[in-house]
Amino acid sequence: MGLFSKKIEEHIASYQQELIETHYREVDTMYRQIRGWRHDYRNHIQTMKAYAAAEDWDAVRRYLDLLDEDLTTVDTVIKTGNPMTDAILNSKISLARERGIHVVADAHIPVKLKSSEIDLCCIIGNLFDNAIEASVRLPEEQRIIRVYMDMKNTQLYISFTNFTAGKKMKKEGKLFRSTKGEGHGFGLIRIDAIVERLDGYISRNSEDGAFTTEILLPQI
Repeated sequence: MGLFSKKIEEHIASYQQELIETHYREVDTMYRQIRGWRHDYRNHIQTMKAYAAAEDWDAVRRYLDLLDEDLTTVDTVIKTGNPMTDAILNSKISLARERGIHVVADAHIPVKLKSSEIDLCCIIGNLFDNAIEASVRLPEEQRIIRVYMDMKNTQLYISFTNFTAGKKMKKEGKLFRSTKGEGHGFGLIRIDAIVERLDGYISRNSEDGAFTTEILLPQI
């Protein structure tokens, strides 16, 4: 292996580790928020009981509206059947919401997968980060990310679609040109390396107005 190739592999490995640590921090933050809300649950009930005892129904409704809004920010919105996938998807959906991005997600995954959780974390995390980064460049009403994951026979199918600034992205080799910088490029290379190692299939398609990545990963 040449010195240049070794440096590239070391850079990719370092980027992968940083990516995983970032994803776990996001997941940990989300679950800390959930635990905090549960801790306050008794206080919320006591407050509403006090309003109800005073027959202040308007206050009860206002308080319920506030609780509903608060819970929405930390609720686990996706339950795929795979705990690690749930964690990474929900943390990224929460991150997207903070940036005014609407996420439409439909994901169903069996608990046991051949693909390792680390590989899945890297793939989903990179795809979501790329889609979020592209979406924040758009007006808020155009910020939409569509995620679909399900089993197709013996293969796990993953699809991410996000709207773009309207211009078709230029393809260079197997990848599309990145405007995000070096880390973004290594993220794409990492996805491709994982898919290739798992004997999977990846397709990227840039049409006017949208960018779609589709991945198939064998599970037998």
